[in-house]
Amino acid sequence: PERIDPGRTDFTVRTTPKLVGGMTPACTEKAVALYEAICDRVVPLSGPEAAELSKLLENIFRSVNIALVNELAQLCDRLGVDVWEVIDAAATKPFGFMRFDPGPGMGGHCLPVDPFYLAFKAREHDFYPEFIELAGKVNQSQPLFCVNRIERVLNDNAKPVNGTTILILGVSYKGGVGDTRESPAIKIIRLLRELGAEVSYHDPHVPELKEAGLSNSPDIGNALDEVDLSVIVTAHPEFDWEEIISRSPLVFDLRGVTRGFEDSGNVTRL
Repeated sequence: PERIDPGRTDFTVRTTPKLVGGMTPACTEKAVALYEAICDRVVPLSGPEAAELSKLLENIFRSVNIALVNELAQLCDRLGVDVWEVIDAAATKPFGFMRFDPGPGMGGHCLPVDPFYLAFKAREHDFYPEFIELAGKVNQSQPLFCVNRIERVLNDNAKPVNGTTILILGVSYKGGVGDTRESPAIKIIRLLRELGAEVSYHDPHVPELKEAGLSNSPDIGNALDEVDLSVIVTAHPEFDWEEIISRSPLVFDLRGVTRGFEDSGNVTRL
């Protein structure tokens, strides 16, 4: 199975261990010999089933933990507690805790799909992985929760959603890439439009968002000045958070990237 993380430079095809499982021991040996020429480490397994299930485990591990912190963000919203403060505090424990951050939902061609694929395969064997499937559903519902929060941010500032101009900052599924497959930004845009909002976007990696019939607003400065609310959906490294905070009348941060920056009370975080 492939093991890549688009946008990363610290782990490459060569430096990431390669899992290999052949149909027969001879097939495995040939595959190992092939990949040893391009990978620093090759890990032979008993067969393709073990190799593919290992890949699914890697992705579903992320899906389950992202669902956990997304659900925690929803609970913290009801409790009036800063979810980022809670996660920062938990992350000080040097053992028994791995940090995951909440956000607008999951995207890409693997993480949103794999939990449901494995659940489908499990049902063929009369097994129902409720926990795995529930994590997928929690992550699927996160864009709706974010839109509900956007409504509240606007209402708290005496603005309705209907007719309000909203700038989506980042529409790809993760920072530093232009891939919009299963991006939660697309669902957020659709839901906001259904409520009557006038939505535009800025993304240095996505010139056109065909799924929404939108083109990139190329001048981020003008775009920030001309809208009622800017929503940080994808944390691209090119974004200047200080500029976004200072030029936007209102900012709703779904990624926690505005922490540590001074604001005039115009910033709300997930």
